[in-house]
Amino acid sequence: MNWANMNADQVSRWAEWLWMVLCGVWLVMWFSAKSVKKRESPLERVQHLIPLILGFWLLFEKNWKGLDTRVVPDNPAAWWLGLALTAGGVAIGIWARLSLGTNWSGVVTLKDNHELIRKGLYRWIRHPIYTGLLLGMIGTAMIRGYLRGWLGFLLVLAAYYFKARREEGFLRQEFGEAFEEHARHTGMFFPKWT
Repeated sequence: MNWANMNADQVSRWAEWLWMVLCGVWLVMWFSAKSVKKRESPLERVQHLIPLILGFWLLFEKNWKGLDTRVVPDNPAAWWLGLALTAGGVAIGIWARLSLGTNWSGVVTLKDNHELIRKGLYRWIRHPIYTGLLLGMIGTAMIRGYLRGWLGFLLVLAAYYFKARREEGFLRQEFGEAFEEHARHTGMFFPKWT
């Protein structure tokens, strides 16, 4: 494979492969999750699930007239930076998922014997899985270069923000002051530097 002569479509396929690896890890690890003690309602779930699906669809959709305005230059520097960001985001997402272990769920839940995770990236960030996925979306949007990918990113950012707020409400109820102390020292999606 001649990496220097790759075009945007080939680099984009590598980004898609990285996303498939992430999905594979999620699927395999899904079977090891603890049983659920409390979960969000179906209506609450739909409130963040629909924007997530639409956001990722916009990112990966190839032919949507009206949103095919190029906003990132179509050149190798943008493609390779985008691929690096996608790879970094996927790696962060997988690392954070591994740190959560059996406490993970795709739905806002509290698990039986739920633990407040403060290891790995959770030492600095309360929702590093979302950080990784958002970073990966930025990278993939850079490779593709079109407005629709950036609109998809904004939809997913909003969905993750509201989902994270709901998760934090569950964690506050379960862990009280321990979660409040954790929140004072961590950022929602980025480390707290102060």
